[in-house]
Amino acid sequence: MTTKRWSVGALTMLALLASAAAPAQQVQPRPPHVRVQPHDAPQASAQALLPATQALYDGYVRAGKMPGIVGAFGIGELPTVFVSAGVISLDPGAARAGPDSLWRVYSMTKPITGMAAMLLIEDGKLSLDDPLSKYFPAFSKMRVLTSPDTSLETRAATKPITIRELMTHTSGIGYQINAKGPLLKEYERLGLVPATVNAQIEAQARRTRPATLAAFAERVAQAPLVAEPGTTWHYSMGLDVLAAVVEKAGGMPFERFVQTRLLDPLKMSSTFWQVPRRDVGRFATNYVFVEDKLSPLDPAARSPWLEPPSFPYGGAGLVSSARDYDRFLHMLQNYGTLDGVRVMKDETARLGMSNLLPAGVTFESDGQTRGFGAGGVVYTADDPSGASKGSYGWAGAAGTLALVDPARRFRSTIMVNYFPAEKWPLAKETFMALRRDAARLHGGRW
Repeated sequence: MTTKRWSVGALTMLALLASAAAPAQQVQPRPPHVRVQPHDAPQASAQALLPATQALYDGYVRAGKMPGIVGAFGIGELPTVFVSAGVISLDPGAARAGPDSLWRVYSMTKPITGMAAMLLIEDGKLSLDDPLSKYFPAFSKMRVLTSPDTSLETRAATKPITIRELMTHTSGIGYQINAKGPLLKEYERLGLVPATVNAQIEAQARRTRPATLAAFAERVAQAPLVAEPGTTWHYSMGLDVLAAVVEKAGGMPFERFVQTRLLDPLKMSSTFWQVPRRDVGRFATNYVFVEDKLSPLDPAARSPWLEPPSFPYGGAGLVSSARDYDRFLHMLQNYGTLDGVRVMKDETARLGMSNLLPAGVTFESDGQTRGFGAGGVVYTADDPSGASKGSYGWAGAAGTLALVDPARRFRSTIMVNYFPAEKWPLAKETFMALRRDAARLHGGRW
Protein backbone atom coordinates (compact mmCIF):
# COMPACT_ATOMS: atom_id res chain seq x y z
CA MET A 1 0.00 0.00 0.00
CA THR A 2 1.33 3.44 -0.83
CA THR A 3 0.20 6.83 0.29
CA LYS A 4 -2.22 8.62 -2.00
CA ARG A 5 -1.31 11.99 -3.47
CA TRP A 6 -3.10 14.90 -1.85
CA SER A 7 -2.82 18.56 -2.73
CA VAL A 8 -3.48 21.82 -0.89
CA GLY A 9 -3.23 24.52 -3.51
CA ALA A 10 -6.74 25.86 -2.93
CA LEU A 11 -5.86 27.61 0.31
CA THR A 12 -6.65 31.12 -0.86
CA MET A 13 -10.10 30.02 -1.91
CA LEU A 14 -10.74 28.48 1.49
CA ALA A 15 -9.63 31.68 3.21
CA LEU A 16 -12.67 33.39 1.68
CA LEU A 17 -15.14 30.99 3.29
CA ALA A 18 -15.80 33.00 6.42
CA SER A 19 -16.91 36.11 4.58
CA ALA A 20 -18.86 34.20 1.96
CA ALA A 21 -20.47 31.68 4.29
CA ALA A 22 -24.14 31.50 5.03
CA PRO A 23 -25.84 28.97 7.28
CA ALA A 24 -26.70 25.78 5.42
CA GLN A 25 -28.46 22.49 6.12
CA GLN A 26 -26.29 19.52 7.01
CA VAL A 27 -26.51 16.85 4.33
CA GLN A 28 -27.21 14.25 7.02
CA PRO A 29 -29.10 15.01 10.24
CA ARG A 30 -26.75 14.95 13.22
CA PRO A 31 -27.53 11.99 15.50
CA PRO A 32 -28.94 13.33 18.78
CA HIS A 33 -26.06 11.91 20.85
CA VAL A 34 -23.37 13.56 18.66
CA ARG A 35 -22.34 16.82 20.29
CA VAL A 36 -22.24 20.13 18.45
CA GLN A 37 -18.69 21.47 18.27
CA PRO A 38 -17.58 25.12 18.17
CA HIS A 39 -16.25 24.82 14.63
CA ASP A 40 -19.32 23.01 13.26
CA ALA A 41 -21.60 25.99 12.66
CA PRO A 42 -22.49 27.97 10.76
CA GLN A 43 -21.52 25.73 7.85
CA ALA A 44 -20.98 27.29 4.46
CA SER A 45 -22.99 25.91 1.56
CA ALA A 46 -20.72 23.61 -0.43
CA GLN A 47 -22.87 24.12 -3.50
CA ALA A 48 -22.43 27.90 -3.31
CA LEU A 49 -18.76 27.98 -2.30
CA LEU A 50 -17.33 24.87 -3.96
CA PRO A 51 -19.56 24.17 -6.97
CA ALA A 52 -16.87 22.36 -8.99
CA THR A 53 -15.98 20.11 -6.06
CA GLN A 54 -19.64 19.45 -5.38
CA ALA A 55 -20.25 18.70 -9.06
CA LEU A 56 -17.28 16.31 -9.08
CA TYR A 57 -18.65 14.36 -6.13
CA ASP A 58 -22.17 14.37 -7.55
CA GLY A 59 -20.71 13.05 -10.81
CA TYR A 60 -18.89 10.22 -9.02
CA VAL A 61 -22.18 9.05 -7.56
CA ARG A 62 -24.17 9.53 -10.75
CA ALA A 63 -21.61 7.48 -12.70
CA GLY A 64 -21.75 4.63 -10.19
CA LYS A 65 -18.14 5.12 -9.10
CA MET A 66 -19.18 5.08 -5.45
CA PRO A 67 -22.45 5.10 -3.48
CA GLY A 68 -21.44 8.17 -1.49
CA ILE A 69 -18.54 10.43 -0.54
CA VAL A 70 -17.78 13.15 1.99
CA GLY A 71 -14.94 15.66 1.89
CA ALA A 72 -13.97 17.91 4.81
CA PHE A 73 -11.83 20.96 4.07
CA GLY A 74 -10.68 23.52 6.61
CA ILE A 75 -8.26 26.37 7.06
CA GLY A 76 -7.29 28.01 10.31
CA GLU A 77 -10.19 28.49 12.70
CA LEU A 78 -12.80 29.01 9.99
CA PRO A 79 -15.74 26.60 9.89
CA THR A 80 -14.93 23.30 8.23
CA VAL A 81 -16.65 22.95 4.86
CA PHE A 82 -18.17 19.53 4.14
CA VAL A 83 -18.86 18.47 0.55
CA SER A 84 -21.14 15.42 0.42
CA ALA A 85 -22.86 13.38 -2.28
CA GLY A 86 -24.78 10.16 -2.51
CA VAL A 87 -25.72 7.65 0.15
CA ILE A 88 -23.89 5.33 2.55
CA SER A 89 -25.06 2.16 0.76
CA LEU A 90 -26.93 1.08 -2.33
CA ASP A 91 -29.71 -0.44 -0.22
CA PRO A 92 -33.16 1.14 -0.63
CA GLY A 93 -33.73 3.89 1.92
CA ALA A 94 -30.08 4.25 2.86
CA ALA A 95 -29.11 7.45 4.66
CA ARG A 96 -27.48 10.23 2.70
CA ALA A 97 -23.72 10.56 3.14
CA GLY A 98 -22.77 13.43 5.42
CA PRO A 99 -20.31 14.75 7.99
CA ASP A 100 -21.44 12.25 10.62
CA SER A 101 -21.57 9.13 8.45
CA LEU A 102 -19.28 6.37 9.71
CA TRP A 103 -16.52 4.94 7.52
CA ARG A 104 -13.85 2.28 7.97
CA VAL A 105 -10.70 4.40 7.97
CA TYR A 106 -8.34 1.39 8.14
CA SER A 107 -4.75 2.71 7.97
CA MET A 108 -5.82 6.24 8.89
CA THR A 109 -5.80 4.62 12.36
CA LYS A 110 -1.99 4.64 12.17
CA PRO A 111 -1.51 8.40 12.75
CA ILE A 112 -3.79 8.17 15.81
CA THR A 113 -1.74 5.28 17.19
CA GLY A 114 1.46 7.17 16.38
CA MET A 115 0.27 10.26 18.23
CA ALA A 116 -0.80 8.13 21.20
CA ALA A 117 2.79 6.90 21.43
CA MET A 118 4.00 10.52 21.13
CA LEU A 119 1.96 11.35 24.22
CA LEU A 120 3.88 8.70 26.16
CA ILE A 121 7.12 10.22 24.91
CA GLU A 122 5.83 13.54 26.21
CA ASP A 123 5.07 11.85 29.55
CA GLY A 124 8.61 10.47 29.77
CA LYS A 125 7.35 6.88 29.71
CA LEU A 126 8.65 6.07 26.24
CA SER A 127 11.59 7.09 24.06
CA LEU A 128 11.90 7.00 20.28
CA ASP A 129 15.13 5.05 20.52
CA ASP A 130 14.05 2.60 23.20
CA PRO A 131 14.56 -0.98 22.06
CA LEU A 132 11.29 -2.82 21.54
CA SER A 133 12.71 -5.64 23.67
CA LYS A 134 12.50 -3.31 26.70
CA TYR A 135 8.73 -3.81 26.57
CA PHE A 136 8.56 -7.23 24.92
CA PRO A 137 11.73 -9.26 25.58
CA ALA A 138 10.73 -11.79 22.91
CA PHE A 139 12.05 -9.26 20.34
CA SER A 140 15.59 -9.37 21.75
CA LYS A 141 16.83 -12.01 19.31
CA MET A 142 15.20 -11.53 15.92
CA ARG A 143 16.06 -13.24 12.67
CA VAL A 144 15.98 -11.75 9.16
CA LEU A 145 14.85 -13.55 6.02
CA THR A 146 17.53 -13.95 3.39
CA SER A 147 15.00 -14.30 0.52
CA PRO A 148 11.71 -12.82 1.83
CA ASP A 149 9.59 -13.64 -1.25
CA THR A 150 10.67 -17.23 -1.73
CA SER A 151 12.07 -18.79 1.45
CA LEU A 152 11.91 -18.83 5.24
CA GLU A 153 15.68 -19.20 5.56
CA THR A 154 17.07 -16.63 7.98
CA ARG A 155 20.14 -15.11 9.56
CA ALA A 156 20.49 -13.35 12.91
CA ALA A 157 19.54 -9.66 13.00
CA THR A 158 22.44 -7.40 13.93
CA LYS A 159 20.37 -4.45 15.22
CA PRO A 160 17.53 -4.21 17.77
CA ILE A 161 14.11 -2.90 16.72
CA THR A 162 13.35 0.53 18.20
CA ILE A 163 10.15 2.47 18.86
CA ARG A 164 11.17 4.92 16.11
CA GLU A 165 11.30 2.05 13.64
CA LEU A 166 7.87 0.75 14.66
CA MET A 167 6.41 4.22 13.98
CA THR A 168 8.08 4.62 10.59
CA HIS A 169 7.78 1.14 9.01
CA THR A 170 11.52 0.58 9.26
CA SER A 171 11.50 -2.17 11.90
CA GLY A 172 11.85 -4.99 9.39
CA ILE A 173 8.47 -6.36 10.46
CA GLY A 174 6.29 -7.29 7.48
CA TYR A 175 2.54 -7.24 6.79
CA GLN A 176 0.08 -9.88 5.69
CA ILE A 177 -1.21 -7.56 2.96
CA ASN A 178 2.15 -7.41 1.15
CA ALA A 179 3.75 -10.72 2.10
CA LYS A 180 4.26 -13.47 -0.47
CA GLY A 181 4.82 -17.21 -0.61
CA PRO A 182 6.11 -18.95 2.51
CA LEU A 183 6.09 -15.75 4.60
CA LEU A 184 2.41 -15.14 3.87
CA LYS A 185 1.61 -18.71 4.94
CA GLU A 186 3.66 -18.20 8.10
CA TYR A 187 1.73 -15.04 8.97
CA GLU A 188 -1.55 -16.87 8.43
CA ARG A 189 -0.34 -19.78 10.57
CA LEU A 190 0.55 -17.39 13.38
CA GLY A 191 -2.74 -15.50 13.04
CA LEU A 192 -1.04 -12.21 12.17
CA VAL A 193 -4.06 -10.64 10.45
CA PRO A 194 -4.71 -7.41 12.43
CA ALA A 195 -7.74 -6.10 10.53
CA THR A 196 -11.45 -6.65 10.00
CA VAL A 197 -12.80 -7.11 6.47
CA ASN A 198 -16.15 -8.92 6.51
CA ALA A 199 -17.95 -11.68 8.39
CA GLN A 200 -16.59 -14.53 6.30
CA ILE A 201 -12.94 -13.45 6.49
CA GLU A 202 -13.29 -12.51 10.16
CA ALA A 203 -14.58 -15.97 11.10
CA GLN A 204 -11.57 -17.53 9.45
CA ALA A 205 -9.08 -15.04 10.94
CA ARG A 206 -10.33 -15.58 14.49
CA ARG A 207 -9.39 -19.26 14.36
CA THR A 208 -5.72 -18.35 14.71
CA ARG A 209 -5.56 -14.63 15.56
CA PRO A 210 -4.33 -13.86 19.11
CA ALA A 211 -7.00 -12.57 21.48
CA THR A 212 -5.05 -9.70 23.05
CA LEU A 213 -2.62 -6.99 21.95
CA ALA A 214 0.14 -8.38 24.14
CA ALA A 215 -0.33 -11.88 22.72
CA PHE A 216 -0.29 -10.42 19.22
CA ALA A 217 3.02 -8.68 19.86
CA GLU A 218 4.52 -11.88 21.26
CA ARG A 219 3.34 -13.73 18.15
CA VAL A 220 4.90 -11.12 15.83
CA ALA A 221 8.20 -11.77 17.60
CA GLN A 222 7.99 -15.38 16.41
CA ALA A 223 7.91 -14.35 12.76
CA PRO A 224 11.09 -13.57 10.81
CA LEU A 225 11.85 -10.01 9.72
CA VAL A 226 11.85 -9.02 6.04
CA ALA A 227 14.79 -6.63 6.48
CA GLU A 228 17.43 -5.59 8.97
CA PRO A 229 15.89 -3.10 11.44
CA GLY A 230 16.52 0.53 10.60
CA THR A 231 17.69 -0.03 7.02
CA THR A 232 14.66 0.20 4.72
CA TRP A 233 11.04 1.39 4.57
CA HIS A 234 8.65 -1.58 4.35
CA TYR A 235 4.92 -1.18 5.09
CA SER A 236 4.28 -3.23 8.19
CA MET A 237 2.39 -4.33 11.29
CA GLY A 238 4.69 -2.01 13.24
CA LEU A 239 1.86 0.28 14.32
CA ASP A 240 -0.09 -2.69 15.67
CA VAL A 241 2.94 -3.71 17.72
CA LEU A 242 3.32 -0.06 18.76
CA ALA A 243 -0.23 -0.19 20.12
CA ALA A 244 0.87 -3.06 22.39
CA VAL A 245 3.80 -0.93 23.56
CA VAL A 246 1.45 1.98 24.31
CA GLU A 247 -0.72 -0.38 26.31
CA LYS A 248 2.22 -1.66 28.36
CA ALA A 249 4.05 1.65 28.84
CA GLY A 250 0.80 3.56 29.42
CA GLY A 251 -0.39 1.17 32.11
CA MET A 252 -3.89 0.79 30.70
CA PRO A 253 -5.65 -0.91 27.78
CA PHE A 254 -4.66 0.70 24.48
CA GLU A 255 -8.23 1.60 23.55
CA ARG A 256 -8.73 3.31 26.92
CA PHE A 257 -5.51 5.29 26.49
CA VAL A 258 -6.60 6.50 23.04
CA GLN A 259 -10.06 7.33 24.36
CA THR A 260 -8.89 9.28 27.40
CA ARG A 261 -5.89 11.04 25.88
CA LEU A 262 -7.12 11.76 22.34
CA LEU A 263 -10.75 11.00 21.50
CA ASP A 264 -12.38 12.45 24.62
CA PRO A 265 -10.32 15.68 24.77
CA LEU A 266 -10.96 16.21 21.05
CA LYS A 267 -14.67 15.41 21.47
CA MET A 268 -14.41 12.78 18.74
CA SER A 269 -17.69 11.14 19.68
CA SER A 270 -18.04 9.24 16.38
CA THR A 271 -14.76 7.33 16.38
CA PHE A 272 -14.98 3.67 17.42
CA TRP A 273 -13.16 0.34 17.55
CA GLN A 274 -16.65 -1.22 17.60
CA VAL A 275 -19.64 0.51 15.97
CA PRO A 276 -22.49 0.81 18.49
CA ARG A 277 -25.73 -0.83 17.37
CA ARG A 278 -27.50 2.48 17.80
CA ASP A 279 -25.28 3.93 15.05
CA VAL A 280 -25.68 1.24 12.39
CA GLY A 281 -28.02 3.55 10.46
CA ARG A 282 -25.14 5.93 9.70
CA PHE A 283 -22.51 3.23 9.10
CA ALA A 284 -21.51 2.89 5.45
CA THR A 285 -21.41 -0.42 3.63
CA ASN A 286 -18.01 -1.34 2.22
CA TYR A 287 -17.92 -2.37 -1.44
CA VAL A 288 -15.54 -4.10 -3.80
CA PHE A 289 -15.30 -3.43 -7.50
CA VAL A 290 -15.86 -6.44 -9.73
CA GLU A 291 -14.55 -4.95 -12.96
CA ASP A 292 -16.42 -1.61 -12.87
CA LYS A 293 -19.43 -2.73 -10.84
CA LEU A 294 -19.86 -2.25 -7.11
CA SER A 295 -20.53 -5.39 -5.11
CA PRO A 296 -21.20 -5.32 -1.33
CA LEU A 297 -18.22 -6.72 0.56
CA ASP A 298 -19.23 -5.83 4.10
CA PRO A 299 -22.91 -4.82 4.50
CA ALA A 300 -23.16 -2.48 7.47
CA ALA A 301 -26.11 -4.26 9.10
CA ARG A 302 -24.19 -7.57 9.23
CA SER A 303 -20.69 -6.21 9.65
CA PRO A 304 -18.25 -7.72 12.17
CA TRP A 305 -17.36 -4.10 13.01
CA LEU A 306 -20.57 -4.20 15.11
CA GLU A 307 -18.90 -6.75 17.40
CA PRO A 308 -15.80 -6.34 19.60
CA PRO A 309 -12.56 -6.91 17.65
CA SER A 310 -10.11 -9.56 18.81
CA PHE A 311 -8.12 -6.58 20.12
CA PRO A 312 -7.89 -2.91 19.05
CA TYR A 313 -5.88 -2.90 15.83
CA GLY A 314 -3.48 0.02 16.06
CA GLY A 315 -2.80 -0.15 12.34
CA ALA A 316 -6.28 -0.48 10.87
CA GLY A 317 -8.97 -0.76 13.53
CA LEU A 318 -10.97 2.47 13.63
CA VAL A 319 -14.27 3.65 12.19
CA SER A 320 -14.70 7.43 12.12
CA SER A 321 -16.62 10.30 10.55
CA ALA A 322 -15.39 13.16 8.40
CA ARG A 323 -16.29 15.56 11.21
CA ASP A 324 -14.31 13.61 13.80
CA TYR A 325 -11.19 13.02 11.73
CA ASP A 326 -11.16 16.70 10.81
CA ARG A 327 -10.98 17.47 14.54
CA PHE A 328 -7.91 15.25 14.91
CA LEU A 329 -6.24 17.01 11.98
CA HIS A 330 -7.33 20.40 13.31
CA MET A 331 -5.53 19.68 16.58
CA LEU A 332 -2.36 18.76 14.68
CA GLN A 333 -2.74 21.87 12.49
CA ASN A 334 -2.66 23.89 15.72
CA TYR A 335 0.32 21.91 17.09
CA GLY A 336 -1.60 20.24 19.89
CA THR A 337 -4.63 22.39 20.75
CA LEU A 338 -8.27 22.56 19.72
CA ASP A 339 -11.03 24.79 21.07
CA GLY A 340 -8.72 26.03 23.81
CA VAL A 341 -7.91 22.51 25.03
CA ARG A 342 -4.27 21.43 24.90
CA VAL A 343 -4.13 17.74 23.96
CA MET A 344 -0.36 17.55 23.54
CA LYS A 345 2.54 19.94 23.83
CA ASP A 346 3.53 22.01 20.83
CA GLU A 347 6.89 20.23 20.62
CA THR A 348 5.21 16.82 20.80
CA ALA A 349 2.99 17.54 17.81
CA ARG A 350 5.89 19.00 15.85
CA LEU A 351 8.07 15.99 16.59
CA GLY A 352 5.33 13.53 15.62
CA MET A 353 4.85 15.32 12.29
CA SER A 354 8.59 15.53 11.58
CA ASN A 355 10.72 13.10 9.62
CA LEU A 356 11.57 10.36 12.12
CA LEU A 357 13.14 7.94 9.66
CA PRO A 358 16.48 6.43 10.69
CA ALA A 359 19.52 8.06 9.13
CA GLY A 360 19.97 7.08 5.50
CA VAL A 361 16.42 5.73 5.02
CA THR A 362 13.91 7.43 2.73
CA PHE A 363 10.29 6.81 1.74
CA GLU A 364 9.49 6.89 -1.97
CA SER A 365 5.92 7.68 -3.04
CA ASP A 366 4.40 8.96 -6.29
CA GLY A 367 7.91 9.36 -7.68
CA GLN A 368 8.87 11.68 -4.82
CA THR A 369 11.25 11.18 -1.90
CA ARG A 370 9.49 11.91 1.37
CA GLY A 371 9.93 11.36 5.07
CA PHE A 372 7.84 9.50 7.62
CA GLY A 373 6.69 10.54 11.07
CA ALA A 374 4.51 9.05 13.78
CA GLY A 375 2.43 6.74 11.61
CA GLY A 376 2.15 9.05 8.60
CA VAL A 377 4.00 10.44 5.61
CA VAL A 378 5.91 13.70 6.04
CA TYR A 379 6.62 16.07 3.15
CA THR A 380 10.25 17.10 3.57
CA ALA A 381 10.03 19.75 0.84
CA ASP A 382 7.33 21.62 -1.03
CA ASP A 383 5.75 18.97 -3.24
CA PRO A 384 4.66 19.16 -6.90
CA SER A 385 1.22 18.01 -5.76
CA GLY A 386 0.82 21.27 -3.83
CA ALA A 387 1.52 20.03 -0.29
CA SER A 388 4.02 22.26 1.47
CA LYS A 389 7.01 21.19 3.50
CA GLY A 390 5.89 19.77 6.84
CA SER A 391 2.57 18.36 5.62
CA TYR A 392 1.61 15.10 7.31
CA GLY A 393 -1.05 12.45 6.74
CA TRP A 394 -1.98 9.01 5.52
CA ALA A 395 -4.66 7.04 3.67
CA GLY A 396 -6.85 4.00 4.27
CA ALA A 397 -7.27 0.74 2.38
CA ALA A 398 -10.93 1.49 1.57
CA GLY A 399 -10.20 4.83 -0.11
CA THR A 400 -10.13 7.30 2.78
CA LEU A 401 -7.56 10.12 2.72
CA ALA A 402 -6.31 12.68 5.21
CA LEU A 403 -3.60 15.35 5.26
CA VAL A 404 -2.76 18.37 7.38
CA ASP A 405 -0.49 21.23 6.30
CA PRO A 406 0.39 23.07 9.53
CA ALA A 407 2.48 25.71 7.76
CA ARG A 408 -0.55 26.86 5.79
CA ARG A 409 -3.01 25.84 8.53
CA PHE A 410 -4.92 23.69 6.08
CA ARG A 411 -6.45 20.23 6.49
CA SER A 412 -8.42 17.84 4.34
CA THR A 413 -10.23 14.54 4.76
CA ILE A 414 -11.99 12.37 2.17
CA MET A 415 -14.30 9.55 3.24
CA VAL A 416 -15.42 6.69 0.96
CA ASN A 417 -15.52 2.91 1.43
CA TYR A 418 -14.57 0.58 -1.42
CA PHE A 419 -11.77 -1.74 -2.52
CA PRO A 420 -9.38 -1.22 -4.19
CA ALA A 421 -8.63 2.25 -2.88
CA GLU A 422 -6.74 3.14 -6.06
CA LYS A 423 -9.76 2.52 -8.31
CA TRP A 424 -10.31 6.26 -8.83
CA PRO A 425 -7.86 9.22 -8.51
CA LEU A 426 -9.90 10.97 -5.81
CA ALA A 427 -7.15 13.22 -4.46
CA LYS A 428 -5.95 14.43 -7.85
CA GLU A 429 -9.45 15.13 -9.14
CA THR A 430 -10.56 16.79 -5.90
CA PHE A 431 -7.58 19.14 -6.04
CA MET A 432 -8.33 20.03 -9.65
CA ALA A 433 -11.94 20.82 -8.70
CA LEU A 434 -10.80 22.97 -5.78
CA ARG A 435 -8.52 24.87 -8.15
CA ARG A 436 -11.49 25.60 -10.41
CA ASP A 437 -13.49 26.80 -7.42
CA ALA A 438 -10.61 29.02 -6.35
CA ALA A 439 -10.32 30.49 -9.83
CA ARG A 440 -14.03 31.32 -9.83
CA LEU A 441 -13.79 33.04 -6.45
CA HIS A 442 -10.79 35.01 -7.71
CA GLY A 443 -12.67 36.29 -10.74
CA GLY A 444 -11.01 33.83 -13.10
CA ARG A 445 -7.48 34.25 -11.70
CA TRP A 446 -5.54 31.53 -9.89
